[in-house]
Amino acid sequence: MGTALIYDEEMTKYKLLWVDPACKIEVPERLTVSHEALVRNGLADRCVSIPVREATDTDILLVHSKEYLEAVKKTPYMTLEDLKEFTLQYGDVYFHPNIYHCAKLAAGAALQLVDSVMTGKVRNGMALVRPPGHHSMRSAANGFCVFNNVAIAAKYAKQKYGLQRVLIVDWDIHHGQGVQYSFEDDPSVLYFSWHRYEHQKFWPQLRESDYDSVGKEKGAGFNINVPWNKVGMQNSDYLAVFSHVLLPVAYEFCPDLVLVCAGFDSAIGDPEGEMCATPDIFAHLTHLLMNLAGGKLCAVLEGGYNLTSLAQSVCQTVHTLLGDPAPRPANIVSPCKSALESLHCARSAHKKYWSCLKHAADLPNFDLSTKRIKLEEEEEKLEKGEEAITTKEEVWPEPPKRVVPPVRVALVLPDSVACPDGCKRFSSSENLSPLIANKLRENFLKDADDSDALSNFSSLIALVEKMEKNEICSGLALVRDVSMATMCVVQHASAALSNRVLVVCVGDGTVPSQITEDGKILMVHISRKEPQEQKCKYYIPVCLKKGCSEVSGFVQAIFSLLLPLGYEYDPSLVLLVRMPDNGMCDSLWQQLTCLLQGLAQGHTLVLMQESEKACVDPTASSLLGDAAPSLGLLHAPLTEDVEVLESLRQKLQTDWKLLQTTAQESGGGDEY
Repeated sequence: MGTALIYDEEMTKYKLLWVDPACKIEVPERLTVSHEALVRNGLADRCVSIPVREATDTDILLVHSKEYLEAVKKTPYMTLEDLKEFTLQYGDVYFHPNIYHCAKLAAGAALQLVDSVMTGKVRNGMALVRPPGHHSMRSAANGFCVFNNVAIAAKYAKQKYGLQRVLIVDWDIHHGQGVQYSFEDDPSVLYFSWHRYEHQKFWPQLRESDYDSVGKEKGAGFNINVPWNKVGMQNSDYLAVFSHVLLPVAYEFCPDLVLVCAGFDSAIGDPEGEMCATPDIFAHLTHLLMNLAGGKLCAVLEGGYNLTSLAQSVCQTVHTLLGDPAPRPANIVSPCKSALESLHCARSAHKKYWSCLKHAADLPNFDLSTKRIKLEEEEEKLEKGEEAITTKEEVWPEPPKRVVPPVRVALVLPDSVACPDGCKRFSSSENLSPLIANKLRENFLKDADDSDALSNFSSLIALVEKMEKNEICSGLALVRDVSMATMCVVQHASAALSNRVLVVCVGDGTVPSQITEDGKILMVHISRKEPQEQKCKYYIPVCLKKGCSEVSGFVQAIFSLLLPLGYEYDPSLVLLVRMPDNGMCDSLWQQLTCLLQGLAQGHTLVLMQESEKACVDPTASSLLGDAAPSLGLLHAPLTEDVEVLESLRQKLQTDWKLLQTTAQESGGGDEY
């Protein structure tokens, strides 16, 4: 199954026909530069092209009122003066004789994408559309939006395919109030939005865009707002919110479909957002959503007004939808204080609705740091005049080229085990240097003449070296002694000057304990074993009451500890070690395998005991980029596990800043 791309040049055929400073940034070039970048980078050719269709009246009326639809239908026949007059009744939007046609195409494109994904024609996809949709309300155009494309798509998917739960992730820099209003009393749709807010000073300046608007009646808890109260948010701030708010709740919600309001005005250089997150972060945000709903993900373009960062961000998103390894994450630092305050407030507001957040801190009992700053800025604007305060032009590097290695997955297997389709059987044809061979015999072989074991270790080392050269993306090895093989790989990989190895061990086996303070290895060991005293920052034992067999506790460990640690550490290789008798179900193992591939440009090496032959196919499937199976509706994690994880997170957050979930009155988070 492939990735759909929906685009039609017809949606560029409307523009602003009069002078309006608020609307002049919404231009046809937003669409053309995005599509041209996909063509130039060879991405459009790799996608499945799906034709657009116009949304029908029935489709549009799923969200909008008949009176509003009938009013918009008249716009193709209006004079310029009539159009200007018609526009005045709405906020920050403009009409054009062709906009009704384009708006029907934009909504129809979202529906075509849903149909393609839900019928299995494609796995996922992106619709490049104009006009955008997430501000449009039941009876009002708003914020460049005529029809609410994603809200219509969600209602359509529920109605046509009988979906029980739909997740909408809105990473546009403006609050999609139209989507919120459509579903605020509906527990079958979880809406998440982060947005520039600045204590209600930023458009659309709505009280209900704040963190404490959680939904109404049966929908209480199903509307999550994370307001950004200052500009300049960076990659770390976005990752922190995904790790500590969105992902744990999304996995507990267990959607049947994920829709993304993909607005790229949240990227660096955008005149609306004024944020500092680089385009490559969208590769990671996309990757982190791709194992929900069995991989059924539909991204629909919303905003984005810097034509350079818009095109780059669209390309990063589509690369990831196609399964290309994500680039190493850039600029991962401590989340800023204001971001931590917003994160803290959102978690507190939702702790009574979601078991994964029930341990979250209560609301802060101090004024948010940015309130005073915002008041001072307002006073300065009054004194100097609005024009006196200008924003500096941001400069950022071109995102790194996404090079896909010639071999996606290589396997080191005994001859008796079949190699899964799409993978390459690997064994080292080159003789090891005598020095390395002697080291292997001395350190890892009980019998110096054990040629099979020596050959197995040789293949492991050769595989790691091919991954370092980006000739192979990921690998899997069945080995006789997984603890010994782990030590062999760790010792060899960490000897290279530039390497940093994240070792994730699951199960109760023995792991290398000689982890040093030089940072070449970060070891996270999740098991039932009571941990020894943590000797250094780079050895992190995690003890869960039922080990890896209790799904909810393990998922909590992934999002509260493992992923933030992995992103902050930024390894060049991930070594995932499955200990014997780990008790882990296949779906959880596949989720872990898939999520970790967002790190180290996808360079993940999985080690398993020879007795685990049955796990080869599901593991290979995950390494090949297939979405992991859904975990189902998650129950509350064990209280003991929550307490252990929270205690460990608090202890570690001094050294590992992405683990922070609160900002103290003084300290906590960097100031950008």
